[in-house]
Amino acid sequence: MALRPRFPPSSRLSLSPRLSQSSYRPSRLYHSALHPDPPPHHYTNSQSTILSAALRHVPQQGFTRNALTLGARDAGFLDVSIQLLPRAEFDLILFWLASRRGLLHARVQNDGLLDRSDKTPVDEKTRILIMERLRMNSDIKHQWQDALALMSLAGNIPLSLSELHALASDILYLAGDSSVDSAWYTKRLSVAAVYAAADVYMTRDSADLVATEAFVRRRIADTKAVGEKLTGLQQCLGFMGTTAVGLGRSWGLKI
Repeated sequence: MALRPRFPPSSRLSLSPRLSQSSYRPSRLYHSALHPDPPPHHYTNSQSTILSAALRHVPQQGFTRNALTLGARDAGFLDVSIQLLPRAEFDLILFWLASRRGLLHARVQNDGLLDRSDKTPVDEKTRILIMERLRMNSDIKHQWQDALALMSLAGNIPLSLSELHALASDILYLAGDSSVDSAWYTKRLSVAAVYAAADVYMTRDSADLVATEAFVRRRIADTKAVGEKLTGLQQCLGFMGTTAVGLGRSWGLKI
């Protein structure tokens, strides 16, 4: 049975950050179509309702229990209902990350963010998608350093990095990337590294994000130059190992 790269089908993502749609990510990079992976973190309807309502309070309250409590009240739940979320603040961060991935898909598929039939290079589409995702953090960027600190806790790092990988995979899928084999891995790690560094950079940028966009352009150009010099499996594996080690640190995680 042939194996193929997993590309996230549009049917698994939507504007509504629900159970397995917006929180879905692959747990391995190659898979058999007959044996799909289960979602690693999913939520019941009640949990999703509370988290979705809590997101509206993040710009003022941050990724905090207070935001969750206010969300629970908005959704008609008792304050004690936030105990339904065992990871509390971290669940709110994961829900934010996953729901923004779903929104990015919607921007492409429903709002025409990209003309996927044109001849625009994948690198340029990747830049557009990275900037669109970064702009989704504009309203909460003053809260993001605190979120990164919570994501840096030892038990939270694996899911944090898996969400970053899922975003990179989604971006390249939406950009029309058709790479296979080792290039499939290295490109996703490269995009993850660019996004992670830019995500931290934008927390110090002005509201128009002009400096951030210039930063993204430079990093994509640098990454492309490095990628063109990689030849052979050993070099690709070395590049992936080096990138993986520094990926969390690029995103501001204390690892």
